[in-house]
Amino acid sequence: MAVLLRTLLQSGRFPRVLGRPLGPREATLGTDSGAAVRVRFAPSPTGFLHLGGLRTALYNYIFAKKHGGSFILRLEDTDQTRLVPGAAENIEDMLEWAGIPPDESPRRGGPVGPYLQSQRLELYAQAAEALLKTGAAYPCFCSSQRLELLKKEALRSHQTPRYDNRCRNLSPGQVAQKLAKNPKPAIRFRLEEAPAFQDLVYGWNRHEVASVEGDPVILKSDGFPTYHLACVVDDHHMGISHVLRGSEWLVSTSKHLLLYQALGWPPPHFAHLPLLLNKDGSKLSKRQGDIFLEKFAAAGFLPDALLDIITNCGSGFPENQMGRTLPELIAQFDLTRITCHSALLDLEKLPEFNRLHLRRLVSNATQRHQLVEKLQVLVEEAFGSQLSDRAVLDPAYVERTMLLRQDHICRLQDLVSPAYSYLWTRPAVDRAQLGTISEKVDEIAERVLG
Repeated sequence: MAVLLRTLLQSGRFPRVLGRPLGPREATLGTDSGAAVRVRFAPSPTGFLHLGGLRTALYNYIFAKKHGGSFILRLEDTDQTRLVPGAAENIEDMLEWAGIPPDESPRRGGPVGPYLQSQRLELYAQAAEALLKTGAAYPCFCSSQRLELLKKEALRSHQTPRYDNRCRNLSPGQVAQKLAKNPKPAIRFRLEEAPAFQDLVYGWNRHEVASVEGDPVILKSDGFPTYHLACVVDDHHMGISHVLRGSEWLVSTSKHLLLYQALGWPPPHFAHLPLLLNKDGSKLSKRQGDIFLEKFAAAGFLPDALLDIITNCGSGFPENQMGRTLPELIAQFDLTRITCHSALLDLEKLPEFNRLHLRRLVSNATQRHQLVEKLQVLVEEAFGSQLSDRAVLDPAYVERTMLLRQDHICRLQDLVSPAYSYLWTRPAVDRAQLGTISEKVDEIAERVLG
């Protein structure tokens, strides 16, 4: 990158290009109507997969399958300082557990890999070089200390922190002097008047980012991209036709469209999904601890129940109904039915959703056989050496028990709770407990045993 900057300076093109206004253009949604549908779920492995991420992945999955397209998992791991060990594996594990596996991913591979952003740094460097050549980007030499002072001063003045674009208009001589001291500057993108765009959920939008934000860093001095450059480059090279992501990225879309425009690439269609919130309207928080998928899996909740409840509380379907399976969700989904209203998730209803899907599995002979095997394992784990009569593990007995109690349980685990221990073990009460109930414990015991 430093070599490119010096070349631009020596060619004499650098000052003229940097001074050239790019001019506004109307963005197009521009993918060919006959092109294949390709969508992506691109989480950051800075934490395990939670319900909010599952909902975004699910909408992408059912949209792809509805239109005979491909569902891609791309991991945005460029912020190396925040990576959580095991998170990348957990995300793909949980997508497979939920029954919505990606068609292309770090684990499965694919034609446009690699699917880890940390392995695609050359692509981002090439894009940054192209932007530098056209003057759409410029080197920034500001220290982290200066940027922090700008932020503090803005907050002290009750203003929104923003970069003051100090390095935007450096002369060639100034750039050359600074390159001698700092050969690896950050690269910033020159924000201009933002294009209008039509979001498939929120309609026509225009966010004048240049008037409220400073020019953003697109490539850090360590060679790693920021989200804005990486998502644009990857979506282009991976042939993404539709970007379905959370509404928190709606404001950033103007920046992304400016990047597409500057790179000469047609943008994908954008559809921003309303947020998934708690039933009281508060945000789902990873700090809650109980929104991670592995917690639900360990507690015995079925994948179909989770997919059902997170779509039932939102929009995108003709009507709200409980008990929908994944094939039904795919058949009924309609992107034009998604509204701008946030989805309020009431997890207190999850047991009832699970009951419906558990009963459906029990009513199917093949799936009931699989449940019998799972219940046998649960009984062994719960009672172990207490099983004085191993006949309770007989498949016929386990199946009969399941069929008799299916209307009284929400999870398979309920059948090994203390309330149902009598189904698997002989009741045992010590003499001290009986003594608290009656003074005639010995007489009662003698009569019972007799």
